[in-house]
Amino acid sequence: MTGLRLNLGCGERHFEGYINVDKYGNPDVKQDLEIFPWPWEDNSVSEILLIHVLEHLGQNSNTYLNIFKEMYRICERGAKIQIIVPHHRHDFFFDDPTHVRVVTPMGLSLFSQRLNRKWIEEKAANSPLGLYLGVNFELIETYYKPSSHWFDLHPEAEVDVQFLLSESTYYNNLIEQIEMVLEVVKEDIN
Repeated sequence: MTGLRLNLGCGERHFEGYINVDKYGNPDVKQDLEIFPWPWEDNSVSEILLIHVLEHLGQNSNTYLNIFKEMYRICERGAKIQIIVPHHRHDFFFDDPTHVRVVTPMGLSLFSQRLNRKWIEEKAANSPLGLYLGVNFELIETYYKPSSHWFDLHPEAEVDVQFLLSESTYYNNLIEQIEMVLEVVKEDIN
């Protein structure tokens, strides 16, 4: 079977048209995402949702890296992985004792073999995780959701993202969450 759509770590948020997966509650599939292998076939998934999930997984680095290896294995070429996490400098991240991992756009970019090769050529210190693990993801979208604190300081409707990012290097709680989309890069298997 191909073209599966997975809502991983769904909790009580079940979506129509997706296989809702969690180790707790009443999902369509009960699965601990830190136990491998996952029950889906190679190249069978076209979309994955990880909505406020990835920051809860992989306290152990090997487990975190295995999650990316497993997503790569089950995803078909061109599959999209939507990741939403609390911003690492917002109280929402710190307030939940089950948050074990910071997830950032740069951290996800370490899984891009294109960038890995560029960084190796430039002799940069970035870990070429895509090459080391045999996975390849391109970060194709990043959206920063400003917090209510940002709008208290800057009530204008239009958000200058560069200014938001610049200010958030100095002040906490200005960005509430980050939404990112990865695209799976694989050679055509046909």
